[in-house]
Amino acid sequence: MAIPVIDFSKLNGEERAKTLAQIANGCEEWGFFQLVNHGIPEELLERVKKVCSDCFKIEREDDFNNSKAVKLLNELAQNNNGQKLDNADWEDVFTLMDDTEWPSKTPGFKETMAEYRAELKKLAEKVMEVMDENLGLPKGYIKTAFNGGSGGDNKAFFGTKVSHYPPCPHPELVNGLRAHTDAGGVVLLFQDDKVGGLQILKGEKWIDVQPMPNAIVINTGDQIEVLSNGRYKSVWHRVLVGTSGNRRSIASFYNPSLKATIAPAPELVEDKASQEVTQTYPKFVFGDYMNVYADQKFLPKGPRFQAVRAM
Repeated sequence: MAIPVIDFSKLNGEERAKTLAQIANGCEEWGFFQLVNHGIPEELLERVKKVCSDCFKIEREDDFNNSKAVKLLNELAQNNNGQKLDNADWEDVFTLMDDTEWPSKTPGFKETMAEYRAELKKLAEKVMEVMDENLGLPKGYIKTAFNGGSGGDNKAFFGTKVSHYPPCPHPELVNGLRAHTDAGGVVLLFQDDKVGGLQILKGEKWIDVQPMPNAIVINTGDQIEVLSNGRYKSVWHRVLVGTSGNRRSIASFYNPSLKATIAPAPELVEDKASQEVTQTYPKFVFGDYMNVYADQKFLPKGPRFQAVRAM
């Protein structure tokens, strides 16, 4: 079983209806799908791979080797008591935002990643417009909601998380990244095209997200689940590590402004035949949700919605 792979370029041709249906299926049945022919130049993607790998070697690797996770894992392995490292991840990670300091010692990193982020943001907005259309919402509905409503001056958040999962001497004792759902909106992942490890939970089975050269993996976060009133679900996923290969993962998040109010779209809560409203998710300010998520990221998501409902 493999997650859907969708040719995004066919939205502009005779197979538009079929492609819309494939994306709807990806959102409703999987919560994850891969886009090929997405419009981001391959030459740019090749540069992104190089500068991120270079950045890890030049600016990150030594710190990771001396990190808390490495020390804790070594202690566990020496104790040999069967315990697992369940409160840390085997991951080197930093986040790029417009107003934060970026790595500065890696040639070409800033210029390449700024160009990449601009392309990814445009792709995210195209994907959200497809979601609008598939859900029967006005064009731009999700983007407007994330920006704090029509006329809102609260800018949506767009961040890029650059991660590496180095070879691990004891992969049976630790995860690369513990199982979780994503708190925000739409996530666009450019993952390693050789080293696997990302898995999603489908039913009760963990399924590999197969590496594909220069594909972009799309997944829906908790806020898309709320806006769609549960039509689209955020899906549990995790990263496993191995004894060989340094897995690269570049995840960009298009999230609501912290001040944005999030609630199910009115069009999706009213049964037009009976006029009954079936709203199953609360209305809340995204910043409040993030405060709850910070403490409950790796816990079931139902209580997160309940906690924010009570605020």
